Amino acid sequence: MRRAILSFTLMPLLLVGAASPARASGLDVRLGAFIPKATSNLFLDDESLYFVSKSDWVGFTGGAEYNHVLAKNIEMAVFVDGYSRTIDTSYRDWTRPDGSDIFQTLKLQIVPFGLTLQVVPTSKRTKVAPFVGGGVDLFYWKYEEWGDFIDFWDPDLPVYEDYFISDGVAFGFHATGGVRFYLNRDFAIVVRGNYQWAEADMGGDFSPNEPGQLNRLDLGGASVTFGVHIRF
Repeated sequence: MRRAILSFTLMPLLLVGAASPARASGLDVRLGAFIPKATSNLFLDDESLYFVSKSDWVGFTGGAEYNHVLAKNIEMAVFVDGYSRTIDTSYRDWTRPDGSDIFQTLKLQIVPFGLTLQVVPTSKRTKVAPFVGGGVDLFYWKYEEWGDFIDFWDPDLPVYEDYFISDGVAFGFHATGGVRFYLNRDFAIVVRGNYQWAEADMGGDFSPNEPGQLNRLDLGGASVTFGVHIRF
């Protein structure tokens, strides 16, 4: 897996190095919101157990991108983004003997490393430059739960404090599009929309209890970001 990640990271850099140095490059920095699809069984189980819903997973995202002109109106971009969301919650249907709530914290992190080929069908002198593209990603992800939990395997349903974690790397892909609004030749405001597709089989503390079962984590979703583009 480490070799695959290293190859994925170095490949775009080698392609950029092979491109003509006379062609323009750019750097994008962006911030916005990520809206997870949240339809896999992990999210469904969370909704049935805890006071949490799909909309609670909406959170901030941000990242940076290096883009390089490969040919007229064609760019290649290498980027890294990051998303993290922490939710404080409690059981829906169970309380302590005194009627007080049983609290937990859920946390999801997704960090995509991606390669994009995009079309920018405008001239260098334009003030408004739309773009559209797509590409492949490596998603580093981590899911955690900590707090107080009920032992449902014990008929007495005791409450105990614990911490659970699962993490890994998954392959996926994305589609993207947006508009650059140039304030001058080398500086633009960027509005971008992105959709990513990926899923992961969870291990660690979220390994299935029975053979043949899988705990699936949906890493897909949409993001909307605003940022700046600097051409050099």
